[in-house]
This record gives sequence, structure tokens and C-alpha cells, in this order.
Amino acid sequence: MSAGLTTHVLDTSREGPASGVDVTLQRLDRSGSVETINQGTTNDDGRLDEPLLTADQMETGTYQLLFDVGVYYRQAQSESSFLGTVPVRFIIDDVDEHYHVPLLLSPGGYTTYRGS
Repeated sequence: MSAGLTTHVLDTSREGPASGVDVTLQRLDRSGSVETINQGTTNDDGRLDEPLLTADQMETGTYQLLFDVGVYYRQAQSESSFLGTVPVRFIIDDVDEHYHVPLLLSPGGYTTYRGS
């Protein structure tokens, strides 16, 4: 797979993809300022239709993904969630690599990891 940044959201309580989750990508600079770089909503497969960063957009630095899971559970699943927005902060240190950040989600918790 070519360099870039992608994500995938799986709802473990439903044993399948989480569609309709709003995802925001932000970059943090050394002063602590935050810049929103990209946004999207997960499709029926729990993925975004386009990468958050393509190979030519990759830059080293600290990033965070914000997953709006509270809205997903209230609107799409008609239930409440302990979680509102799930932040996942990570570092891109090699612009020639592909970074995949999956979110495994339930109304009461989540886990993430660097995928392939």
C-alpha cells in the first residue's frame, strides 16, 4: 500500500462497521496550535471514501483524529454512549509509510492501534 493516512471504525457491540461517524484530522504544531486538515464521515464499510492524507500530503509531525462517536450512537443507533468525542493522537515520522488508525468502538469504551 502506498504512503498516506486512512482510518476504519468498527462497532464491536454490533460486530460490524460503524457508518455515519464524523472524523476530523488535525495537526498539532510545537506551540500547541491545532489546524484542522481534513474531515469526513464513515461509509457503510466504516471507512472514509478517500484517504485523510494522500502520499503527497504526508508531513512528519503530531496529528490527532477526532471521532464523534456520541452523535453516532444517539442518531444512528438510537442509544446513549458514555463517550462523546474520541481523540487519538499519534506521530507520523516516516512520510514514505502508510499509516492506518482503526478505532474499535462500543458505547462504553474503545481501543485503537496502528494497523496495516
